[in-house]
Amino acid sequence: MSYDLIVIGTGPGGYVCAIRASQLGLRVAVVEKRATFGGTCLNVGCIPSKALLHASELFEEAGHSFAAMGIVVDKPKLDLPALLGFKDKAVDGNTKGVAFLMKKNKIDTYHGTATIAAPGKVEVALADGGAQTLESTAIVIATGSDVARLPGIEIDETRVVSSTGAIALDKVPGKLIVVGAGVIGLELGSVWRRLGAEVTVVEYLDRILPGMDGEVAKSFQRILEKQGIAFKLGAKVTGVDTSGATLKASIEPAAGGAAETLEADVVLVAIGRVAFTEGLGLEALGVEKDKRGRVVTDHYFRTNVPGIFAIGDAIAGPMLAHKAEDEGVALAELLAGQAGHVNYDVIPGVVYTSPEVASVGKTEEELKAAGVDYKVGKFPFLANGRAKANDQTEGFVKILADAATDKVLGAHIIGVEAGEMIHECAVLMEFGGSSEDLARTCHAHPTRSEAVKEAAMAVEKRAIHM
Repeated sequence: MSYDLIVIGTGPGGYVCAIRASQLGLRVAVVEKRATFGGTCLNVGCIPSKALLHASELFEEAGHSFAAMGIVVDKPKLDLPALLGFKDKAVDGNTKGVAFLMKKNKIDTYHGTATIAAPGKVEVALADGGAQTLESTAIVIATGSDVARLPGIEIDETRVVSSTGAIALDKVPGKLIVVGAGVIGLELGSVWRRLGAEVTVVEYLDRILPGMDGEVAKSFQRILEKQGIAFKLGAKVTGVDTSGATLKASIEPAAGGAAETLEADVVLVAIGRVAFTEGLGLEALGVEKDKRGRVVTDHYFRTNVPGIFAIGDAIAGPMLAHKAEDEGVALAELLAGQAGHVNYDVIPGVVYTSPEVASVGKTEEELKAAGVDYKVGKFPFLANGRAKANDQTEGFVKILADAATDKVLGAHIIGVEAGEMIHECAVLMEFGGSSEDLARTCHAHPTRSEAVKEAAMAVEKRAIHM
């Protein structure tokens, strides 16, 4: 079978690349090792975790917030199998949606494991038996990432789990240790805390959310502590004893010192993810990788081997589904002779906890390190009419603008629906807009988004409501 493009992997990067290429007239095939499309994101990552976050937030609200609003209900009871069924329904709907899009766009699909036998040739060991040889002028590696593991700690997905096991626990753990205070650990830790677990987060660094704005991270940690999550920062887990009925995790200070033992029913290892390229045959082909195992590409997503490209988590950059999607679109357009492009300076990031944390562009730490003179505008949700009316006043909006040009360089939000509000800042930055542009844009009242406008006004110290 001969194609213009073969995409290996159908996560957000792969399936979007395939669809856009088909729209542009290319003959496209995809190879997917799972029985369903969508990759980690739709099957065991973004989608199921957001369903659990949503359901657990409503459970928490019904049990703790309704009475203050004059809504009298009995204490809610958790039906965990039904809650997990709600999550599975979300996964099923999304993966079937991608399957529909494949058919709609006349993309040939192969379920099995792929090996790039040579430039232009892919061998597929089909899931239902047999093999298929595919040929193409372009091959895209969109195989995504796998969970990072701690040396000496075996993940069994029952008691010592990755994010995959953490979205499918058959009962609420009495005590949960989360190893890693990044996005995944904080999201899933907050899910099980709301459902009744006692949660302790152990982080090697002296802060949570590495890479995010420092002030935002400190404020967010205080919010999570008020919610009942405990933190051990500057600490590392050196081992987990699984021999007894209760797990025993050995924890040492990262800088050295006496160890301590924490007991837990479940340990979630959430220290990050690593590029997944196993079994593709890249070593035999001489495809270059970096020290972290990621495929090395140029600005056009080309590897050092002609005709082989890579996108998404398999290459450098933030491991975000929407980053992979944009790369998939850009590559498809480049292959079709158009001018595909990704602006890596304007890629939003969101932590889907309650409240949410969202950011786009530079942090204060990055601007200071680069020697950029900047101005800061901040506005708290405590002074926002809609937030006060809804009793959702935690958090703030922070705008960073160039001191000379007023161009917005970064935006950071902690608050309810922060992940939705961040996009007006992203659009503004995509067009090179200033804090003045944002401040003079009329925002509907009463909305939480007015806090974004007020933060922009605060850059020039002219916020109205504080």
